[in-house]
Amino acid sequence: MRDVLPEIVEWWRSGHRFGLATVVGTFSSAPRPPGAAMAVRGEEVAGSVSGGCVEGAVFELATELVTETGRPVLQRYGVSDDDAFAVGLTCGGIIDVFVEPVSRETFPELEEISAAVQERRPVAVATIVSGPGQVGARRIIWPDRSSGSLGLERLDEAVDDDARGMLAQGLTGIRHYGGQGERRLDDLAVFVQSFAPPPRMLVFGAIDFAAAVARVGKFLGYHVTVCDARPIFATAKRFPDADEVVVKWPHDYLASVEVDERTVICVLTHDPKFDVPLLEVALRTRAGYVGAMGSRRTHDDRLVRLRESGLTEDELARLRSPIGLDLGARTPEETAVAIAAELIQLRWGGSGAPLSTTRGRIHHEGP
Repeated sequence: MRDVLPEIVEWWRSGHRFGLATVVGTFSSAPRPPGAAMAVRGEEVAGSVSGGCVEGAVFELATELVTETGRPVLQRYGVSDDDAFAVGLTCGGIIDVFVEPVSRETFPELEEISAAVQERRPVAVATIVSGPGQVGARRIIWPDRSSGSLGLERLDEAVDDDARGMLAQGLTGIRHYGGQGERRLDDLAVFVQSFAPPPRMLVFGAIDFAAAVARVGKFLGYHVTVCDARPIFATAKRFPDADEVVVKWPHDYLASVEVDERTVICVLTHDPKFDVPLLEVALRTRAGYVGAMGSRRTHDDRLVRLRESGLTEDELARLRSPIGLDLGARTPEETAVAIAAELIQLRWGGSGAPLSTTRGRIHHEGP
């Protein structure tokens, strides 16, 4: 949805009515996750819901919805039997797609949501996609306020609580409720799309490896900061892919910024006077990933120094060092790929083994 927002906001501003298709549920090897979106206006298309598998069918449905029925619909696409590969997802997956008409009248908050995404302010959109409620009813949830209604005050209150929890974790997905907003029933499905600010990647050490890690971090969707105490090396020119370059002692900088469970910390300083005090701070934060570069000998020496600094075994167990997966990486670019691979494995719970040697599902639900 982030990818299509700029284009559909322009359509919205011009007063056009268009169809918006959003993946709200996935099963098996679905090609795109919940939140993937495709917009249709006449012969124009923005975005994708399946990477090409069912785009034609979704285009036709969205066009029919906008020009004729005007009613939102939840449609399932996928392979239902052995002979169904000619229609649906040839990869064997199943996706639920919610298609709705969008205009200034039906979605007056769209421009405000787009501005929040651009300004990195958190906001969630909750939409009833099936059940006895008002299908297509929408509520916008901010950390401190809400607008719109799903039809019942009790349902609004329950969804507000759940959506704010999902927003804090950057989660998007369906939540189920009773027809009157009861939490323990499954009558009504509400799709909550979280537009949380991008997770942060903090890269310490202004070296060539850091430039490669910043590049791959940006590619994966992180807000990347490179920090080093040496102004001659920590320059925006040397790190064009970083969102910001900070000249400060690494441990002082880390102690001054907010770190949450989605934050990635990559310690590439490879110098005890930098990395030991930095890791002492890093391993006591809530960061979801703390990795440090260095040989096994460097790692062993680092552990000794950190124990002398007072870190516990539980805190030390959080350290991923040597950093990255074992890919045999040598160059800065290869090392960055190894680090990225470990981040993806941590996020989704993959084995790290070649897919050709494994069996079962390719796409994991996450650890």
